[in-house]
Amino acid sequence: MKHDAELQELTSQITEASAFLHNASNLLSERVVGQSQVLERVFIALLVNGHILLEGVPGLAKTLIVRTFASALNLAFQRIQFTPDMLPADLVGTMVYNPKEMEFYPRKGPVFANIILADEINRSPAKVQSALLEAMQERQVTIGDRTFTLPEPFMVLATQNPIEHEGTYLLPEAQLDRFMMKVMVDYPSYDEELEIMQRSARTCLFPDVSSVVEKSEIQKAQELIDRMYADTRVQRYIVDLVTASRNPAEAGLSSLEEMIEYGASPRASIFLLLAAKAHAFLQRRAYITPEDVKAVAFDVMRHRIRPTYEAEADNVHPEDCIRQILGHVQVP
Repeated sequence: MKHDAELQELTSQITEASAFLHNASNLLSERVVGQSQVLERVFIALLVNGHILLEGVPGLAKTLIVRTFASALNLAFQRIQFTPDMLPADLVGTMVYNPKEMEFYPRKGPVFANIILADEINRSPAKVQSALLEAMQERQVTIGDRTFTLPEPFMVLATQNPIEHEGTYLLPEAQLDRFMMKVMVDYPSYDEELEIMQRSARTCLFPDVSSVVEKSEIQKAQELIDRMYADTRVQRYIVDLVTASRNPAEAGLSSLEEMIEYGASPRASIFLLLAAKAHAFLQRRAYITPEDVKAVAFDVMRHRIRPTYEAEADNVHPEDCIRQILGHVQVP
């Protein structure tokens, strides 16, 4: 384990470097009522270069959250509305012929921004959804025979509607696995909805949001997260959770054997560790604990566990499986 003096020094640096998150959170709370857990997950993904899939019914401020988030962080923002007739070139760009110079040149698409809002991503077919794969994983885009690096930071926040299935397409498993977290956006409470109504029932538009964060502050936070301490026992706990979803019987969860068609991929282990570090950073700690892992486990694993047909018939959801795994796997 790191020396106490080193941990104290790192904690001090984290406390100082995390101040920008407080400013950004205050600004977001002025525009977005409630949804504190969603906002926290967005900050976690930003800190470790992750992507988020936001799922919720229309009208829950998903687009407002992302747009305000990008404005507060002074990052280039692009909203891309996915439609059934969309083509991959509409997303990443294409080669355009210049008759004057008699040669082709690349015209970059809207994916060349820091924050991408892929609105209703499940409304486009797989060939368009897969166009994001290279951008999300490699942080680069190939147009013709040329490859272009995407700006840093780069983050995709995609939304999908869980109740409307007509004219939608299921996301390919490879695409789902690229998302660090799948965050469920729920209805506001009674008091929150009252406040939303009072704030929004007006004819004038919301004023522009002033940026309160510099890119250098984000980069500094990311560097500190890389230096955070993760005890070997906590790392083994993460792997135990993930492998239990793949081999529940070996983990002593025989009841889940017939409930899970396939479990979480190795990316789940990577993202659980990264998300736990970012969660600890938000708490201004220089080390992670099993509680940090538990705090992000549902969001990291829910889209990586597929229930069997029998489980779906019995109304068993991935969250039910994750809850049993967390309750069974021994905490260090």
